Amino acid sequence: MTPDDRAFLASLFRAAVAAADPARALEGQLPEAPRGRTVVIGAGKGAAQLAQAFEEAWEKAGNPTPEGLVVTRYGYAAPCRHLEVLEAAHPVPDAAGEAATARILDLLSGLTEDDLVVALITGGGSALLAAPPEGLSLEDEQALNTALLSSGAPISAMNAIRKQVSAVKGGRLAAAAAPARVVSLIVSDVPGDDPAQVASGPTVPCRKGRAEAMAAIAAHDIPIPQRILDFLRDAPEDAPDPDTPFFARNDVRVIASAARSLEAAAALAEARGLPAVILSDAMEGEAREVARVQAAIAREVRLKDRPFRAPVLILSGGETTVTLRHKGRGGRNTEFLLSLAMEIDGQEGILALAADTDGIDGSEDNAGAFADGETAAAMRAAGVDPAAALAGNDAFTAFEAAGSIFAPGPTGTNVNDFRAIWVQ
Repeated sequence: MTPDDRAFLASLFRAAVAAADPARALEGQLPEAPRGRTVVIGAGKGAAQLAQAFEEAWEKAGNPTPEGLVVTRYGYAAPCRHLEVLEAAHPVPDAAGEAATARILDLLSGLTEDDLVVALITGGGSALLAAPPEGLSLEDEQALNTALLSSGAPISAMNAIRKQVSAVKGGRLAAAAAPARVVSLIVSDVPGDDPAQVASGPTVPCRKGRAEAMAAIAAHDIPIPQRILDFLRDAPEDAPDPDTPFFARNDVRVIASAARSLEAAAALAEARGLPAVILSDAMEGEAREVARVQAAIAREVRLKDRPFRAPVLILSGGETTVTLRHKGRGGRNTEFLLSLAMEIDGQEGILALAADTDGIDGSEDNAGAFADGETAAAMRAAGVDPAAALAGNDAFTAFEAAGSIFAPGPTGTNVNDFRAIWVQ
């Protein structure tokens, strides 16, 4: 893959990220100023940048100065003039996240019907809003997240469980603000863009309860700690019902999503004379298996001009999963791409980039990596067996050895996976 090829694929990623830029996403989305206070809360890997953009747009519109705080991942903070930005751990919560969540709950205490709460929610907020329910501890919440992250279960199953083991998820954070009105401005990182799934829906209730959580545990054979199983069995109530009258006053808006980002990347490619197709913005499944399917499509295009004619850019988004079998280095995008690199080994004219739109994929500081038909050979030449790396969940090591890491740094937004396969 030439430097120009990499630059082109990277430009597509930047176009996708730009489509989810907080300032752009907030255009036309500001609620009316209240008679009382404006309290801003938020959580997620893009929450600080969203808070920064909201603060500027809110004041530019002539509204009173807002107050509040948001919590984001370590290293993802952005300066705000009036809103406080705190940092905590992701993807496994820590004491800083628990303390930040407690402060958010304090902010929501004692509000009136004249007050407005603006909730800025982005992907990653589930781990950052650490608030174990009565009877459980932060250590229990950490153990739960660790079990979920290694299970390979889809995000919808994980969220069904998380919502029932929290004092703030599943709409509980919005309920804590009653009787104030809550407007949720959400950057979606989940397949299908269901706002109740983003960050496990702290301000958006859903109808799934403990029964669905237990069914998800059984369906995916997730090794949930016994204390949490006991809690799920004996908890006095489910998450708030969406029909609760309080929620009728609230407003939920998805302001950025994978669909819009993929459309922006497709538009850029077509403006440069390369036809583009979007397979789906909501793909789920084991990363290595999704890669095998997409590699088969790319080979079919390259060799037989079907189901699309070459040249073509094949785009997809969503959230794949990785079942951790070993403690290697990497994330779902690098694992996807390692599997794809093995499937196109020796094949000319197929180039790919897979990356997380928040700029960080899994356990390292890269967003993803590049691959083509020569990548697997480059790994072997560097002393890394790609098959062994895939078996050991060690994709980062393999791509690092091949010199194919893509590391743009934190982007300030998060609309999940970005996959681009260029068939020449």
